[in-house]
Amino acid sequence: MTTDLYAVLGVARNASSEEIKKAYRRLARQLHPDVNPDAATQERFKEVTQAYDVLSDPRKREMYDLGGDPLSASGAGAGFGQGFSFTDIMDAFFAQSGSSSRGPRPRMRRGQDALVRLQLELAEAAFGVTRELKVDTAVTCSLCQGAGTSPGTDVSTCSTCRGRGEISNVQRSFLGEVRTMRPCPTCRGFGTVIRDPCSECSGDGRVRARRVIPVQVPAGVDSGNRIQLSGEGEVGPGGGPAGDLYVEIEVGHHPVFTRQGDDLLCEITVPMTAAALGTSVRLPTLEADVADGSASDVERLITITIEAGTQSGEQLVARGRGVPRLRGTGRGDVVTTIVVETPTRLDAEQSQLLHELAAMRGEENPTGTVEHQSKGVFDRFKGAFGGR
Repeated sequence: MTTDLYAVLGVARNASSEEIKKAYRRLARQLHPDVNPDAATQERFKEVTQAYDVLSDPRKREMYDLGGDPLSASGAGAGFGQGFSFTDIMDAFFAQSGSSSRGPRPRMRRGQDALVRLQLELAEAAFGVTRELKVDTAVTCSLCQGAGTSPGTDVSTCSTCRGRGEISNVQRSFLGEVRTMRPCPTCRGFGTVIRDPCSECSGDGRVRARRVIPVQVPAGVDSGNRIQLSGEGEVGPGGGPAGDLYVEIEVGHHPVFTRQGDDLLCEITVPMTAAALGTSVRLPTLEADVADGSASDVERLITITIEAGTQSGEQLVARGRGVPRLRGTGRGDVVTTIVVETPTRLDAEQSQLLHELAAMRGEENPTGTVEHQSKGVFDRFKGAFGGR
């Protein structure tokens, strides 16, 4: 091949598979036809995709590094000599003579799984929602229906390996006569070659396309949960069965509630007079965020009753008004923490009234109360027997 595939992706020749993948993803985002539809960019995108197809496949990359053309059936074996490779030595030592044949590998293989992330509001995650996802994956080529050949043509048996997908090599060594098997460099182990590849998919049997997939999100999901959609991932080479699509849930921030398991936590701030005298507060629930209007007025609000003398930090629990359980029945609770607000600015009249109240309660010069920690078991044991 005359094209430097490493230069096409902008990586060094000793780049790792992860570096090659990152370089391809970066270029694909810039050059994808949905982003840059002009013809020149599309040609560049095809060139980058072709380079990634070779360099991401260890077998194709080895063939390319040795001077062969992994994309051409006629010139694929040009760079291979007759010496031993590491695979040859392993086959020679650990495989019985004449029994290491593996046969041709199928062109049709299962596709890879795919992962997408779905951002949801807290109410959507709590009560479930149906969303439409736009995913960009490999799909079966509509022109050749996954065969990889031009319409009206078919694959032909490889003349080098005669359809076996591998070739044998016999050499003499200090061990005696060593017979080794290796994948056929002409057909790349398939046993067949595509003489006239499909013009749409270049013989791969699949192309990339954007699809819209409906996703039913069950009630009670949380950040990190994954929904598996079987057969909605990448279509495999040769029109093989598709992998699975995994949808990972990410739940956004809510202005009122913080989720803790199936419970919803929130804070209600009340003035000290309300905490002293008692009051009630109408708290909007998650049902109030449901857009379809299916919740009743009773479901949309919770009445939080704050008894007289409630202290700051006390928690009030509304049973069964939290998040529906993902695996099970029922719902969590709404846990409300009361925060008593002390006034910071008082006018003269308000200050006088508070002084009068303090005098009536004998609290003109309060000293506070120091809470002692409870005695331990050993201390109580000594006390029971008069110990010091």
